[in-house]
Amino acid sequence: MPLSTADTLDRAAPAAPSAAALPGPYLLFLGDTIEPGYAKTAFGLRDWARERCIGELTLPGAAVTTGLPALAPAAAHAQGARALLIGVATPGGSIPANWIPTLLAALEAGLDLVSGMHARLTDIPSLRSAAERLGRRLVDVRTPPANIGVATGKPRSGRRVLTVGTDCALGKKYTALAIARGLTARGRDATFRATGQTGIMIAGSGIPIDAVVADFVAGAAEMLSPAAAAGHIDVIEGQGSLFHPAYAPVSLGLLHGSQPDLFVVCHEPGRTRVLGSPDFALPSIDAVIAQTVALGRLTNPAIACAGVSLNTARMTQHDADHLIAETAQQLGLPVADPMRGGAAFERLLDACAA
Repeated sequence: MPLSTADTLDRAAPAAPSAAALPGPYLLFLGDTIEPGYAKTAFGLRDWARERCIGELTLPGAAVTTGLPALAPAAAHAQGARALLIGVATPGGSIPANWIPTLLAALEAGLDLVSGMHARLTDIPSLRSAAERLGRRLVDVRTPPANIGVATGKPRSGRRVLTVGTDCALGKKYTALAIARGLTARGRDATFRATGQTGIMIAGSGIPIDAVVADFVAGAAEMLSPAAAAGHIDVIEGQGSLFHPAYAPVSLGLLHGSQPDLFVVCHEPGRTRVLGSPDFALPSIDAVIAQTVALGRLTNPAIACAGVSLNTARMTQHDADHLIAETAQQLGLPVADPMRGGAAFERLLDACAA
């Protein structure tokens, strides 16, 4: 079962729009997106907060679906939806002009708007004017707290596990959620720490790391996972990839600030080119392990790889089991698909709890 807000929050977590405070349930807006990798917000909410999702809305040309009922804004409102939530991302986080008429129609139908995009709903005059006229809310989730300090780099108590990736949008959030859930089920004191808009929408707490000014990214990661009891484990949602030509700086700041004792490498078998940057080849899992250890030692000299998470959603069970076993033998590390569970995932949890 998905984590609830109560499972993922504690009093030390930084302030953020809570899942309970966000207007909902949601009509998930997929725009005219054709790449599933850009719809991870919609998929994340479908998979981890299904009870808050009424249906989906797409524009002509869209090639992505969550499988939820297709509903117009008025029909969704009649079925209980209270917000249109933008469930996709665009390069650079902009809100395309051809989306605006649909967003305005949602406001007219009685729905608030929720967005995790870099571009703010409140900065678009037509949306702001319509919301004021209709008494609707415009909620921009990708807003970091105002009191982030510069990182200290000082060691702090507690244990931290960070998910890192060979690329973007291949399972770092799902892996962190599954590990936090698995550790909690074992009776361990574990907390999922969200670093992106979807994780925040699911957990009700967190910091949108990629919206933080560069000088303060590591400080935000320190704030996100503060000193804790010796037995406490923060499972921190990774972002981007140290090998991504655009997003590596965010990944590096998060690595330095979170000071992970352990990290889990996330990878999607079959993906060969970097998402959004096809001129760049995907790094090997070995290369990601070596790079993460080399760079992570700056703030945690004892950093180590706990294992590997493979996203085998497009594979049969037989093929997935074979690849998981083969990869584990090659690397000498626990390897699993957390969404499939099983003995392989239990071994990965053993390593994360060590």
